[in-house]
Amino acid sequence: MNETRELVEFLAALRPEDLPAEVFDRTRYLLLDYLGVAIRGSREESSAPVYKMIQRMNAGALAGYVALANGTAAHAIEMDDTHNAGSIHLGVVMFSAALALAESLPDVSVEQFTAAVVAGYEAAARIAMALQPKEHYSLGFHPTATCGAFGAAVTASKLLNLTAGQMLFAFGIAGSMAAGSMEFLAEGAWTKRLHAGLAAQNGIQAAMLAAEGFRGPSTILEGRDGFLSGHSKKPLPELIARDLGACFEIMRTSVKPHACCRYMQGPIDGVLALVQEHGIQPDEILRIEVAVLEAGWGLVAEPRAQKYNPQSIVEAQFSMPFGAAVAAMYRAAGIDQFTEENLCSRSVQRTLQKVVLAKDSRIEENFPEQWPARVEIELNDGRRFEKFIAHPKGDPKNPLSWDELIAKFQSLAAPVVGLERCEELVELIRGPELGARGWGLLPQCCYRVDAGGAPGGDSGG
Repeated sequence: MNETRELVEFLAALRPEDLPAEVFDRTRYLLLDYLGVAIRGSREESSAPVYKMIQRMNAGALAGYVALANGTAAHAIEMDDTHNAGSIHLGVVMFSAALALAESLPDVSVEQFTAAVVAGYEAAARIAMALQPKEHYSLGFHPTATCGAFGAAVTASKLLNLTAGQMLFAFGIAGSMAAGSMEFLAEGAWTKRLHAGLAAQNGIQAAMLAAEGFRGPSTILEGRDGFLSGHSKKPLPELIARDLGACFEIMRTSVKPHACCRYMQGPIDGVLALVQEHGIQPDEILRIEVAVLEAGWGLVAEPRAQKYNPQSIVEAQFSMPFGAAVAAMYRAAGIDQFTEENLCSRSVQRTLQKVVLAKDSRIEENFPEQWPARVEIELNDGRRFEKFIAHPKGDPKNPLSWDELIAKFQSLAAPVVGLERCEELVELIRGPELGARGWGLLPQCCYRVDAGGAPGGDSGG
């Protein structure tokens, strides 16, 4: 069976009128979430070198480089959306590609933009599911980078109005661009943040090459030397096309309230619930036991020495002990807790050493469709409290309301662009005039920088 062709033909034919109203609403919701993390991420130290490189190349007007810069910024603070079953960050790739192209193309409607983004989400999520996240991670690959390139190629193809045949070539070309190593975990390097930007850039490049007649393999997924067999020991190719159109994967995508790896979100919810419900103070705690999902064990629980003594923000973002400790101490785990100051804090280190990581078969039963968590806190006086989290906050089955999402957006973006600008953006994204007024009104500020490395320019930022 040619899974590649079946998927591409479905996505190429997908029209805005095929999408339910709830999908349009969800796309706007995730766009606002994306803008919040991208705007705040533009101030991260890892974003500045990308902007400076683009400046030196005088490439700031090229869509691919805009996507590279914005995708890198949006992935910097670990608060971007995540597709559950694929364990993949979709918005930082698809929105980065779509906004960069929409700003450079004439008359892109909200409807066309939405269909392009939804199609990209669909492609990348389905490929990630077919790989099986645990199997893909075990080979050292990051699905946001690898599968994301395919999704971005689809999004770009639809915005460029490519034919189904051209999209098939773009898809095949993207397969040779699909790369992203998990080795960033070894030293807390910045390369993971780059993955989303590279995937968005490569997807645009693949679509543009296909538009000019460059050919890619039409069996890039299922072929003998194709993507699935090369990137997973136990792929499930049947998931590529199963129930296409029955439910869109963008509806199965979570947002993050905490500034760290998705595998830490549920456990942090559990810690927060216990300390708040029982009024637990940090000095009362004897022990915090956290059950970690098997698929995330190698990301947030090992190697033990690094996870219990993180030396950088990246290492902290992937340290379950650190996340549990700051949640217990500050009753929050946002970017204000994942700081250099807390890395050096003796009180954080004392609490961190009280965290015990465990495996629990009960939380594995429905993964990756569900990402449950279990936390137990034991106090010095012998009392014990346990919390089971079925669906982390931000999950489609336990979502942030629009009001909660707007609060998250404002908390991230207001320090960069001001509260008044935040309110304008919320009104624009939720209102009827988004496409008609031009995509340049949205913050495409991430790729224009001043000498100090902060976002600048006048593109809506």
